[in-house]
Amino acid sequence: MGCNPPGTTPEWLDAYGDVEQSHYRFKQAVDQALRVRGNRDFTSRAAYEHFLQDLVSKRNQTRRALFAAEKEALRPLPMAPLAPCKEVRVNVSRFSTIHVGGNVYSVPSRLIGTKVLIRVHAETLEGYVGTSRVFVLPRLVGKHQHRIDYHHIIWSLVRKPGAFAAYQYREELFPTTTFRRAYDQLLSRWPKRAEQEYVRLLHLAATTSETEVETALALMLEASTLPTFVSVRDLVKLPQPRVVPQIQAPILDLLPYDQLIPSRRTHV
Repeated sequence: MGCNPPGTTPEWLDAYGDVEQSHYRFKQAVDQALRVRGNRDFTSRAAYEHFLQDLVSKRNQTRRALFAAEKEALRPLPMAPLAPCKEVRVNVSRFSTIHVGGNVYSVPSRLIGTKVLIRVHAETLEGYVGTSRVFVLPRLVGKHQHRIDYHHIIWSLVRKPGAFAAYQYREELFPTTTFRRAYDQLLSRWPKRAEQEYVRLLHLAATTSETEVETALALMLEASTLPTFVSVRDLVKLPQPRVVPQIQAPILDLLPYDQLIPSRRTHV
């Protein structure tokens, strides 16, 4: 970038300052509108977005003439469509994780060793293998953070339960406080089998119902009963297999169809 004479400001810096000033003024307008409204509570996110869009529309009404004049000086848009978001390609590690934007995310274990296209949106990450979207994850804000979902890694962890104790993100494998208490009790009363039993409990929660497993654990902890996999499984209402109905082969009678054919009626 070239040097600028003393006392002058580069054009890109002027434009940057205009954008930042516009953001600052809009934040002030939002704050004033909320004060006039009397509260900052909304029934849903959609209601808040509608509130912001209405405010933007009102502020833009005074700028229509200037915008129309500006449009006349705009050059045509490029023929090639612009990417709607940032796209990066990453490899899924053997730990079923990916690194995007300085953060770590877990993904389904079936994707281990696969190269995935990540589309980085403002609030979500979309993962694609080929043209198929295989997952959508909430995007983390900032860097050096992680989001580990036990549903993603339990399938590989259950084959190597001994890896649970040394897992880097082990704290993320306790969905609720009840699961953590159950593990602590297993560790104190059955240390040799604590990791194996807890991994099997986590697998049970992933394959049936986390709420049902948590309820069973809470009951056993309250009764001071060791929460083993077998005892919890007996309390959980496992989904019943669906009964496939028997379908009888239909009897086909083509005579009514034949009567509709003109040549058939003539021949008869």
